[in-house]
Amino acid sequence: MTNNEAFFGRQLPLRTAPTPELTGTPALKALGSRLQCQRCGHWLGPDDQLANQAWYCRQCLQLGRLTSQDKLYTIPEPNQSPKLANGGLTWTGELSAQQRVAAQSVLAHVQAQTNHLLWAVTGAGKTEIVYPALAWALSQGWRVAWTSPRVDVCLELAPRLQAAFADVPQTVLYGDQPQPYRYCPLTVCTTHQLLRFKAAFDLIVVDEVDAFPLATSPMLKRAIDHAQKPSGCHLYLTATPGERLQRRVARKELAVTYVPLRYHGHLLPQIDLQIAWRWREQLRRRKLPARLIHQLRGYLRAGQRFLLFVPHVADLAVVDQALHLAGITGGVTVHAADEARQEKVQAMRDQKVAFLVTTTILERGVTFPNVAVVILGGDDPVFSTAALVQIAGRVGRSAQFPTGDVTCYCHSYARRVRLARGMIARLNLQGRRQGGRP
Repeated sequence: MTNNEAFFGRQLPLRTAPTPELTGTPALKALGSRLQCQRCGHWLGPDDQLANQAWYCRQCLQLGRLTSQDKLYTIPEPNQSPKLANGGLTWTGELSAQQRVAAQSVLAHVQAQTNHLLWAVTGAGKTEIVYPALAWALSQGWRVAWTSPRVDVCLELAPRLQAAFADVPQTVLYGDQPQPYRYCPLTVCTTHQLLRFKAAFDLIVVDEVDAFPLATSPMLKRAIDHAQKPSGCHLYLTATPGERLQRRVARKELAVTYVPLRYHGHLLPQIDLQIAWRWREQLRRRKLPARLIHQLRGYLRAGQRFLLFVPHVADLAVVDQALHLAGITGGVTVHAADEARQEKVQAMRDQKVAFLVTTTILERGVTFPNVAVVILGGDDPVFSTAALVQIAGRVGRSAQFPTGDVTCYCHSYARRVRLARGMIARLNLQGRRQGGRP
């Protein structure tokens, strides 16, 4: 028997006979002389034909294969979410004066159902700033999605939202989720999962809107638009908006709320640049810059945990070996395709490991209370200006540990590093004007 709730505001293939409540449309729709996937919007090409002459979509294949023989079934969103008193908010924390002003601005735009950007520095408490707007939406019986392109962000965010909104049923959706889908007022999901929704949500909160792959994916941007009701709105959250978003703000096409200061009132840590000439040639000999080795040994002696960022996955094993040869042990490597990624990040949170050697996968959305950050090869093109600012923002996020070291080792003083330092300096200038302290 079909579980109708699984189809509320969603579009899913069905291998069994549909119930009368389900409406089906071709998964691949002929528009003129071409076929378009109705799940992801991809236009099929001549190479997308199977041996049996059927067509298939390769763009959203990771969600299950759709062919020209399939239909997508849906039940229009029935708006069965309860109107929860106080929106189910059980959080007892307090917002700072700056956060309260930003929260009121966000709330006003959500109430007006207008799209909005919350541009807040790393560690400003973006999540908590959204709580009043989220509580209001849930009190109206709205269906809400909180989405991010990064699974790490979703996995860290979900328990925080569950604790802050303890009375709100919540479902968490990502690629390898162990729990079955539930129809709930609040959905926390990776942006890819929105491809399965259609006109479902009154409010979509897009966390880390500038993060890969969302920033460069028309498919995922389309997924957000299609998952939102025509009458709905979305709220973008980021510390480093891309040029496209900034242009929309400049042209008054998108309203914006700025938060230039962290929630605890301290300024952002500035990047300390260290020139490490020909560091990659040293690495080929399983050696690291002497200054870096001295710094990391000092951290271990002091019990200071740290994150060491490297440009590429291929660098991880070599750097790990060089660290061991230098007597620097107690850490693990982690990257996007690491099957034990979640366990390793949790081990760092639980202080079971002294450090992580990682790629840009941990540049954002993951918080450790007291860490230093070291970037090796910060002049590599993989480290964009936004990525460097986000990486620096891993430091000093806790009120108990509001400061810390951010060190960037480069072969040369690249333009992206200069721009990142300049962006942090400008944000700190705005922060000082609001009473920020070092």
